[in-house]
Amino acid sequence: MKLFDHAMPITDARRAETFQHRLEQFNPGVVWLDTQGRVTAFNDVALQILGPAGEQSLGVAQDKLFGIDVVQLHPAKSRDKLRFLLQSRDAGGCPVKSPPPVAMMINIPDRILMIKVSSMSDMHGACGTCMIFYDVTDLTTEPLSETLAGTVTPPRRLLKIPVYRGNRVILIDLKDIIRFQGDGHYTTIVTKDDRYLSNLSLADLELRLDSSIFLRVHRSHIVSLPYAIEMLKADENMNLVMDDAERSVVPVSRARAAQLKERFGVV
Repeated sequence: MKLFDHAMPITDARRAETFQHRLEQFNPGVVWLDTQGRVTAFNDVALQILGPAGEQSLGVAQDKLFGIDVVQLHPAKSRDKLRFLLQSRDAGGCPVKSPPPVAMMINIPDRILMIKVSSMSDMHGACGTCMIFYDVTDLTTEPLSETLAGTVTPPRRLLKIPVYRGNRVILIDLKDIIRFQGDGHYTTIVTKDDRYLSNLSLADLELRLDSSIFLRVHRSHIVSLPYAIEMLKADENMNLVMDDAERSVVPVSRARAAQLKERFGVV
């Protein structure tokens, strides 16, 4: 079974050939952690990606990364989520089977990684954790645009959302996504025919989605405006009916109601 499967028409032979060819070039990043979550070893791929992250976010030279808490190599807003991943690999209540996979955005440098962890044991019992990841940035985002010297480079815009489904990674085309719903450490992605669980937060998604198509209408909801089919008003509240299988009714916050009306040309 291939590690990655792409949700694309099987008749699109050229795209499939290109996609499979690129996957054949993938080398995983591997990080070994001790029982306290401290780094004990990197492979070369992991060091090339996480090394600059440590230097830029922590000011720590690459040779000083050994022994560091791996959570500290990630952006501050992602640390609670990663710690949850590392601590919940055997926990009940996690909606993903153990060991739980996670899609994590690494903003320094600007990467999207698919991460999976496994608890490691020796003859004496648990001895640490193996973290394996694939850098899918180039498969899921637009090419990095040129910026003027001294300006901040904006996040690369998403073209596809990577999610785990069983032992596969599926790349979901944004054009197929009707809405996103946040729930704790996870985000539910709703398409016409299915639902997927992602670890990308609504805040990260909002930064990387095309704002002419996707709008965050509520702290827990981002919708694709072309799939909106009805606006409902009840007293002082507004809801949006979406064209998914359930005809979901999405709440619209008061702060976003005026913006939504403007986008639809409603007075």
